[in-house]
Amino acid sequence: MALDLLIVDDESDIRRLISEILQDEGYVCREAAGAAEALQAIEERRPNLAILDIWLEGSDIDGLAVLKRVKRDYPPIPVIIISGHGDIETAVTAIKLGAYDYIEKPFKADRLLHLVDRAIDDARIRLENERLRRRMGESDDLIGVSAAIGQLRNAIERVAPTESRVMITGPGGSGKEVVARILHKTSRRAEGPFVVVNCATMAPERMEVELFGTEAPVGDPTGERIVGTFEQATGGTLLLDEVADMPLETQGKIVRVLQDQTFQRVGGTRDVQVDVRVIATSNRDLAEAIAAGTFREDLFYRLNVVPVSVPPLRARREDIPVLAKHFMDQCAFSAGLPPRQIGEDAIAALQGYEWPGNVRQLRNVIEWILIMAAGGPSDPVRADMLPPEFSEGTPAALRWDEGAEVMALPLRDAREVFERQYLKAQITRFGGNISRTAAFVGMERSALHRKLKLLGVSTNERMESTGA
Repeated sequence: MALDLLIVDDESDIRRLISEILQDEGYVCREAAGAAEALQAIEERRPNLAILDIWLEGSDIDGLAVLKRVKRDYPPIPVIIISGHGDIETAVTAIKLGAYDYIEKPFKADRLLHLVDRAIDDARIRLENERLRRRMGESDDLIGVSAAIGQLRNAIERVAPTESRVMITGPGGSGKEVVARILHKTSRRAEGPFVVVNCATMAPERMEVELFGTEAPVGDPTGERIVGTFEQATGGTLLLDEVADMPLETQGKIVRVLQDQTFQRVGGTRDVQVDVRVIATSNRDLAEAIAAGTFREDLFYRLNVVPVSVPPLRARREDIPVLAKHFMDQCAFSAGLPPRQIGEDAIAALQGYEWPGNVRQLRNVIEWILIMAAGGPSDPVRADMLPPEFSEGTPAALRWDEGAEVMALPLRDAREVFERQYLKAQITRFGGNISRTAAFVGMERSALHRKLKLLGVSTNERMESTGA
């Protein structure tokens, strides 16, 4: 099906010219001579893209006001602004209001076609990503009932409404980007864009172009100007993900942007003004990076206005059952399969695991269980059905390595071995909380203390079993 484009210009010759150029490429074009006609056309049928003139003679509002309404009411529609009276200030204003790009009249057909194709591709990718997120049931919410997650929620609620920069630290896979998205979603900039730059995967030579964009070569009207992520994020939030991997030279330029919210595009000489809230994440010890000379101290203090720490999964083991159910529902919906019930012994094994990959690894494990675990859809998943790494990565308290040894013991001694392993496993499962362990195993707290002492499970051993 041919894509539908809307051309808005008060000059009929310009509308006709643009339409002919685009129709030759297989697009279906509609035309509007003014603001009211354009808004009515969009309301009747949303176009895949709008090409909008700034100066609309005879209209009650100009093109920038039309752009505001389109981005407010129909944000997915990409808009390319055109004008015969262009200047840098107008272009920056259009980009801030949400325009995909800006092009001056007279323009070459190749330049126009390139912008149209790129804008439609970008809009399609964003739409597909959004559909995928919805299909996967992905949410920007913190899942859990632990005290650690409660403290994290409180920190987010306090800092989100402010304009303060935030440094989010935590191990890989713990949910730092989820925290950043919640900060944006609950801030005053929630209606603005949320733009992510992954500093760990970006090639160093591309970092400055990605952040600041490029200026079109002087004297070359066909040269392409790239809009950087700082401009894309204006009015919203820019996330510098894994900021410790940013090149030192780029770090110095970021310091200036944070200080006065201005920068120069690569190859440009004019200052570009932006309005961006910057959030950064890191899974590395930035104090060590500063000491090693790989991270600028002045950048650290500008980014680390409000530090927020995301706990590893092993520090919030009581969240594992609810996370496991959440991910099971997600994965089952995505795969079109019925969700599997995870048995109590399997939950205990999951809670006893150290989770080096944190929440991200847990999600992968749950997806593996859904697809690969033995038994039918109605059969509960037992501990012996978990992935192979659990036989190696689970603490000794959750493994039965002494099976052969126990068979050679009298009943009383064998029972003592079992009780020791069982209680150590339950203590690990409940994060070292003796009261909760006692409640689960059906003992008084004082009786559990006596039993642990009788079995020779020392306080230090119990702390080690919880990773404390």
